[in-house]
Amino acid sequence: MKISIITVVLNRQRSIWDCLESVQRQTVPAEHIIVDGGSTDGTLEILQGYTDKRIRVFSGPDQGIYDAMNKGIAMATGDVVGILNADDFYPDIDKLAQVAGAFAHTTTDTCFGDLNYVDDRDKRRIVRRWQSGRFDRKRFYQGWMPPHPTFFVRRSCYENYGGFRLDMGTSADYELMLRFLLKHGLCATHIPDVLVHMRMGGESNARIQNRIRANRMDRKAWRINGLKPYPWTLFLKPLRKIIQFV
Repeated sequence: MKISIITVVLNRQRSIWDCLESVQRQTVPAEHIIVDGGSTDGTLEILQGYTDKRIRVFSGPDQGIYDAMNKGIAMATGDVVGILNADDFYPDIDKLAQVAGAFAHTTTDTCFGDLNYVDDRDKRRIVRRWQSGRFDRKRFYQGWMPPHPTFFVRRSCYENYGGFRLDMGTSADYELMLRFLLKHGLCATHIPDVLVHMRMGGESNARIQNRIRANRMDRKAWRINGLKPYPWTLFLKPLRKIIQFV
């Protein structure tokens, strides 16, 4: 089984090294596709310093982060595709081995794990823990979703059901998981371990206006897939994050 990791980056000179090294250290080797939006801060110089043939770098303009992710998925040659943002990294060397183990079961279409948010300046300090828990598609109706940076998908699923919708803003990953796991009923396996460390931040949560906009897009995600949430579903979704800080 071959795994492809897609990393979208724009001016992340300070963090891209951790991302690259965490993939390179994995006991299960992976194709690492870097889609750069035209960095001007030294990021490209760091990327060009890598000579490993498993790293493929493409740089040019795009229509945003999800357009760049779609480009990376289209270039991927692996059986399984994962997304690792430029600010994120795998905390240990066995994470892709766990992913490969999950996909050893032929019925597994997707897998996901847990995620830790770490301090932007001190990556050793855990600020928030996202314990996703077991998979049950009915949990979507209670505001649940898997952490997208830990979400791995067979490439054939993207080919059959499409990539990220560019009209969904920061809810594009939520819409994709609703489409894959709830609408089309793809089989998912939960890995009960922290797969990714993610630096604090996030456009959808940066300001209250952004959270309101994200909630509106979350509703659209259900509607365009012909799904109907409970009245409380999308109010519970942001409330679940409070528990992660405890």
